[in-house]
Amino acid sequence: MPAWRGRRLTHLLVTGGMGFIGSNYIRYVMTTQPDAQVVNIDKLTYGSNLENLRELEGRRGYRFTHGDICDPKIVNEAASDVDTVINFAAETHVDRSIANPESFVENNVNGVLLLLEACRKRDLKFLQISSDEVYGSADSGEAFMEEDALNPSSPYSASKAAAEMLVKAYRKTYGLATVITRCTNNFGPYQFPEKLIPKTIILALQNRKVPVYGSGRQVRDWIHVQDHCEAINQVLMKGEVGEIYNIGSGNQIENVFLVKEILKNLHRGEELIAHVDDRPGHDARYRLDTSKIRRDLGWTPKGSFEEGLSETVAWYVSNEAWWRPLLNEPVLSSAPWKSKW
Repeated sequence: MPAWRGRRLTHLLVTGGMGFIGSNYIRYVMTTQPDAQVVNIDKLTYGSNLENLRELEGRRGYRFTHGDICDPKIVNEAASDVDTVINFAAETHVDRSIANPESFVENNVNGVLLLLEACRKRDLKFLQISSDEVYGSADSGEAFMEEDALNPSSPYSASKAAAEMLVKAYRKTYGLATVITRCTNNFGPYQFPEKLIPKTIILALQNRKVPVYGSGRQVRDWIHVQDHCEAINQVLMKGEVGEIYNIGSGNQIENVFLVKEILKNLHRGEELIAHVDDRPGHDARYRLDTSKIRRDLGWTPKGSFEEGLSETVAWYVSNEAWWRPLLNEPVLSSAPWKSKW
């Protein structure tokens, strides 16, 4: 297969670059490869924030475009002088997808189609950032490998699986240089407060009850966003065209245990935990086999989960000015899929 081996990241279009993972990735690239040219296109919806990359404003080699990947004019203009497109742009919250599945199909499927068309017309390389959730629940504890069948459980994961099918089709039909990555749960700075870790931190800081779905025994693999960014870079520079790479740290942790660890970091008691009704279709466990990226590309995560979690808690404690304006009751709700966003 053709390879991207030995490439330098020169002219990148990053979609969704004002979101959690996208902004951390842009910051990583601009720090490690200061000669890189990065165009950032973002719709600036609820999960995006201009403050995430405020320090890059006016920086040489960086340009931000406020726009929607579902707008072909915006997409084609942004793709006019790049060689690689990295698609982070997506609706990502399962609870929101249960309440409003239509927007997930529009953004996560139709948006990807427009990006692929722009790449096809210009012969650009395309990296789709996907999710471990496309595999569905690993109920028996098995670790999913890249060639395993997809079995999504929620409108969110179904939309990400559909996007992957389009990426594969463009590779097979048009010969487009594509790669797909499937990553486990990310955590770290600049994550929108509706997600489990920042939500728990923020509620605990306010001495409010922390909702835990059902028994809280659901298992997730947590990876620090910095490790994810480094893995993406390895895929871009060393990965094989047409391949899929699982990315994960191997930190298999029950949700309720994670909440307890955060409370311990904040010197709060477990009496703040409130078990609430489980959300519909909640997957019990995600687990990935990540031997391919470790073996073929030489990537491994750095640092321990405990260190990363402590650093993340400290960041939210020190950056109330960042998260305070983002709060509302649906974001902090104990049953967000019932909320009217």
